[in-house]
Amino acid sequence: MQRSLAKLGEDLNRARRRRGLTQQALATRIGAGLNTVKRMENGDPHVQLHFLVRALHFFGELQRLNDLLDSGQDDIGLALMDEKLPQRVRTAKKTTKAF
Repeated sequence: MQRSLAKLGEDLNRARRRRGLTQQALATRIGAGLNTVKRMENGDPHVQLHFLVRALHFFGELQRLNDLLDSGQDDIGLALMDEKLPQRVRTAKKTTKAF
């Protein structure tokens, strides 16, 4: 997990610098403090999620977050569901009600 957070922090840092923004400017744009941006770029796991979401939105990458656990793309979940499918599908027997 720490490795993924560190990479995400590096990616955020690179995206910010490519746009010619200071850490303070990014902090202002996402409604965070300077220390929050520094911690986010350092991969701190204690940064609140909404700041990450705001940064992704600012960089135009929010759709990637939406696609993370898209059930239609969950190969493992779909495979597990397929294992539970019945071998055959039969029509239900009609019952007659006697009075």
